[in-house]
Amino acid sequence: MAKGPTPGHGPLTGVRVVELAGIGPGPFAAMLLADLGADVVRVDRPGGAGLGIDPAHDLTNRNKRSVVLDLKSNEGPARVLDLVERADILVEGYRPGVAERLGVGPDACLARNPKLVYGRMTGWGQDGPLADRAGHDIAYIALTGTLSMIGRPDEPPTVPANLVGDYAGGSLYLVVGVLAALQHARAHGEGQVVDAAIVDGAAHLATMIHGMLAAGSWQDRRGANLLDGGCPFYGTYATSDGGHMAVGPLEGRFYAEFARLLGIADAFPDRWDLARWDELRATVTERFLTRTRAEWTEVFAGTDACVAPVLSLGEAPHHPHLAARSTFVEHGGRTQPAPAPRFSATPVSVRTGPALPGADTEAVAADWDVPGLRPTPRD
Repeated sequence: MAKGPTPGHGPLTGVRVVELAGIGPGPFAAMLLADLGADVVRVDRPGGAGLGIDPAHDLTNRNKRSVVLDLKSNEGPARVLDLVERADILVEGYRPGVAERLGVGPDACLARNPKLVYGRMTGWGQDGPLADRAGHDIAYIALTGTLSMIGRPDEPPTVPANLVGDYAGGSLYLVVGVLAALQHARAHGEGQVVDAAIVDGAAHLATMIHGMLAAGSWQDRRGANLLDGGCPFYGTYATSDGGHMAVGPLEGRFYAEFARLLGIADAFPDRWDLARWDELRATVTERFLTRTRAEWTEVFAGTDACVAPVLSLGEAPHHPHLAARSTFVEHGGRTQPAPAPRFSATPVSVRTGPALPGADTEAVAADWDVPGLRPTPRD
């Protein structure tokens, strides 16, 4: 069912966004803008994306509306430019040069709307030797050194799903970029292009680690440092039932409580004795294997020992703390993460389910005053 924009929901209410359909970080960035209240119109291509899930289940298209346009047709680019004329932000995730060849690149769009913020989401960026090459999250975080930090020292690097590159290093940096540029556009009447490259963002995420490396407090190898699993009191441990507990009591008073509750308070008087870290890790491993995940969760409940059970995606929504905060919500029969962050004056919410391709053409044509979106009647 076609839907209109919902007024008064989120701090970006009144901001109009055109999203040129893609996969991965671009749609997630546009979802975040939509979650924050922007009126996001996704321009889907006929036949759908080459890689993706059933549109009815694609939660990254929630809170959006959709029109279908063929950008390779004579009329498709013109209709996109009609939308651009009325938009504040455009988001696209093509390889460099593709949008230009389609007639909807930055020059064409900014000529039509000089205040437009043109957000470009790529892996390698708009220039450089690899700019025209294909790639995915794992390659981007590999080249930036980020992947090298994740995993055990005696095993290949651990793949952290596509969260570190696509979404942390990509989507979130694009959103920060376009909102900063939007502030500039509204203050100075000047639009611009935002080049959000996953390699840039993924590298930037490790800024603190690079500082520690320069200071000599971080070794440039996996599983040998305080925050990468090398430290026996910052990591995960198996329990007797095959579950896992996450342990992170870095501060002295928190570690004292952890050691007392685990039953090793007197075993290692100097936890910073690196020569005994392997011995300490073996002791902690042995202790956690004596009880189930539920039993250890009960032991550490209500304490400052900085220990938590490792929950699955299906278990997480039922945790009492997350349930109390409504960190996950149900909409349209689907449990999903709630919009974040939270706002005291302009609350955000899941307003609509995933936008189905082309379902909102009539409503967008009316709301954005773009009558050319409506199909031409055939004789």
